[in-house]
This record gives sequence, structure tokens and C-alpha cells, in this order.
Amino acid sequence: MRCLVFRSMTQQLGFTCVDCGEYHPDLPMGYSTTAPASWRQEYADDPRSVLSSDQCVIADRIHFVRGLIEIPVVDGEEPFAWGVWVSLSPANFERATRLWETPGREAEPPYFGWLSTELPLYSPSTIDLKTNVHTRPINERPFVELEPTDHPLAVEQREGITMERVRRIATALLHPPG
Repeated sequence: MRCLVFRSMTQQLGFTCVDCGEYHPDLPMGYSTTAPASWRQEYADDPRSVLSSDQCVIADRIHFVRGLIEIPVVDGEEPFAWGVWVSLSPANFERATRLWETPGREAEPPYFGWLSTELPLYSPSTIDLKTNVHTRPINERPFVELEPTDHPLAVEQREGITMERVRRIATALLHPPG
């Protein structure tokens, strides 16, 4: 998972890390990556490629938007979220871009896409899971709905997770195997 970023934290639910034994006063309620899995640093010098905080294009051929896979926390007050990248067809990317700053864009039908973020805590790989990208009001990241399969990430999105699972995710991502 490239360039891990914490989404938001809840302060009343700190945890003692089973790896380091330290108490962490804040529990991240989500993680995100800064680029799709296929982005390479050399693309930054390519005039046909662009990476922003919301969209990415590689060599004028592959198009991505950034969104959130939200997972209900059954014993919590807010959802857990993975900030992910999804590839869209050129036509859907062009339409999403055209409507990016348009009020009412959330009425747009969802766009089909392929998950383009590797989430390291899931097996099999999360790359190329089928998704629907639901546009939300301006200044809100799209909602990424996974195809309802038996993939562990899709199951979690459907059925939810516990705060204990959120703590285990935090431990694994704060102390990745070396």
C-alpha cells in the first residue's frame, strides 16, 4: 500500500498495540493511498500523465478517480473507510470530470470501475475487484460499492466489522512486517 495516510481518528477509542505494547490515544478510522497501484514516479515527468488528490491519468490511456469504500462498524458510531482508486472507462472518466464541480452531480448513475488499490490485509488481492462508483455532492469523495462477492473486503462492506477489527487493522498498518 503506497503512502499510507490516516483518514480520521476517534479519540475516545485509543488502544494498546499488541505489537509494540504502547498505548495509542487515537484510533484511525480509515486509511488511504496517494496513488493507484499502477502509478510510477516516472509518470510525473510524462505530460500525458497527471496525479491529483482526486483523479489520475496515466499516459492518456488509463483513468482513475479516488473514492471511499465505507465499512459499517457494528459496535461503533462511524464507518471505517478505505480511501481507494478505481479505474473508469475513458467515457465515464470524461463525464465524471465534466460534472466534478456541478451541483446535483450526486444524481448521476454510478460508474462501473475496477478497484486499483492493493489493500495489504486482504487475500486474495483487492486489485481488479468490480465496483460501482457513486458520485456524491461537491467536495465529498465518491462512494465505492464493491460487487457483492465472497471476497473478504466485499463481505466486510456488506456485513460490517467490529471495533476490535479496526484496532487489528491499526496494529497491522502501524507496524507492518519488516
